[in-house]
Amino acid sequence: MAERKKKHAGNDVPAEQDATPVYYDKADDEHCKGQDETADTQADESSEGKPDETARLGAELKEANEKYLRLYAEMENYRKKMRKDREEFLAYCNEDLLYELLPVLDTLEMAIMHSAAGNEESQGSLKQGVENTLREFLRTLEKFGLKPIDAVGQPFDPAYHHAMSQVDRPDVEPDSVVEEMRRGYVYKEKVLRPSMVAVSKKPQEDNG
Repeated sequence: MAERKKKHAGNDVPAEQDATPVYYDKADDEHCKGQDETADTQADESSEGKPDETARLGAELKEANEKYLRLYAEMENYRKKMRKDREEFLAYCNEDLLYELLPVLDTLEMAIMHSAAGNEESQGSLKQGVENTLREFLRTLEKFGLKPIDAVGQPFDPAYHHAMSQVDRPDVEPDSVVEEMRRGYVYKEKVLRPSMVAVSKKPQEDNG
């Protein structure tokens, strides 16, 4: 009988870890509830902020696109203006030169008018008129950067002179320009046309 009671008593007593009582903590419940409310609030704020962010990005994109279109239009207008200015420059770039050549035409016309009489005086006037015209013409060309090459008496320079022949000239240094067959010109610093010249050479000694 005693064994049966003892066994019965042993079955009714639970293990030590299972015997620990569990209490309801109201503070923990409030903390969990607060976390849930914070998460819900953040989710609501996030969902409410998305439309504002999308609208802002859309407005910035529209502004950037309008700015690009304005800049593109300004660039196209600038290109058209530059093209027009270039065409006008090419069309009228010789205007100043032609204006400066008008006095040359006037001098030639006057020389022709004076030569119509056919006497010696008119012939002399014609010669003088042509000389004046040549001087005026050279002055005008020099004003625009065209200058004649000084050749006769200068040492031969292949950059400025084109040798057409060689002549024996014991009175001058060898390789000197002694005759100009056609005048050459330089435009600013560039040789526009070299002078056609005859160049001196040392005479060969007669061994006989």
